[in-house]
Amino acid sequence: MKALLERNLRNNGTAVVAGKRFHFIGAGGIGMSGLAKLLLKNNAIVTGSDQNPSPVTDMLIDSGADIRIGHCQDNLEEQTDAVVISAAVKEDNPELVAARKRENKVYKYAQMLGFLMESYDGIAISGTHGKSTTCGWLVYLLKQMGIDANFIIGAEIMQLGCSSGAGNSRFFIAEACEFDRSFLNLKPKIGCILNIEADHLDYYKDENEIVEAFGDFAGGVKKGGVLIANGTDSKVKGIINSITDRRVETFGLERTCDFYADNLKIVNGFYSFEVFHKGVSLGTSHISVPGKHNVMNALAVTAMAVNCGLDGRQVVENLGGFTGMDRRLMIRGQVDGITVLDDYAHHPTEIKASLEAMRQKYQPKKLWCIFQP
Repeated sequence: MKALLERNLRNNGTAVVAGKRFHFIGAGGIGMSGLAKLLLKNNAIVTGSDQNPSPVTDMLIDSGADIRIGHCQDNLEEQTDAVVISAAVKEDNPELVAARKRENKVYKYAQMLGFLMESYDGIAISGTHGKSTTCGWLVYLLKQMGIDANFIIGAEIMQLGCSSGAGNSRFFIAEACEFDRSFLNLKPKIGCILNIEADHLDYYKDENEIVEAFGDFAGGVKKGGVLIANGTDSKVKGIINSITDRRVETFGLERTCDFYADNLKIVNGFYSFEVFHKGVSLGTSHISVPGKHNVMNALAVTAMAVNCGLDGRQVVENLGGFTGMDRRLMIRGQVDGITVLDDYAHHPTEIKASLEAMRQKYQPKKLWCIFQP
């Protein structure tokens, strides 16, 4: 059964998951829950467990999943076809032990994500920084332009009130995380590399090994597909120069890039800029998320949207409608002239970009930063 299921998933994807039973260990995770929702949308039977109840587990139950609190081998039903585990699940988890003993097919989250993506026109967005914002921006933009994409993101799109969704289009948008080389499970039609820096050094030996992994990700873009890449990042450039059998389109703030921004201005704390594609102006955008790093994210979104077949000028007109992601320079409150922001930035480069964006947007006389390492 497990070999047949895996072969069918590879060949037919979501058409085959209908009626099959998938058990999620760690179902309350933001990615795991999104995957479970997508399977439910495609008429699969979803069971699972998590250590603690949460709004996410409640949402899955309301959506038709059977989610148990606490891990116990009795949670794993005999008729289970496959088990999906999050990265946090250890080998001594009683449900995983039972699954191994029964010889159930066990998928890591990223493996299952990759199998499902095979059934769609996959769009996988990688990079050390900006993945969640760029994914959410692209999902929101496509929805505004009439395309209801499937998506799984590591943060909530504030304007949609969710981090995942099952749409009715052929597109499937997902974050492609480099930790554990999990993004190598994804073989997208449109792959994106936003930037590359040293990170996850508990897993990678050094920066060279990280660059090598991103190169392998780029090599996984489907034949006939396209790699959207940062044309001004020195490490990304090295990958671009090595690609000979895939189409590549670059983005950046330099005119040598296929998609580039020019005439940048700050208006009321936000950037206004003109977008060009291969030297032809697509119009001017005034984005609604602060910071120059978000100009780069906007260019990546534009490049991917155009490669989805959308009109570039209309894309640029709609860029400014997106207002951000949960915990990305998110306003928690404003009292007596004090603005309190919540931001997920933890890498030094991200913190620097966030602080710069705060100063541009709010021009504070004093800025206090409370940091959770």
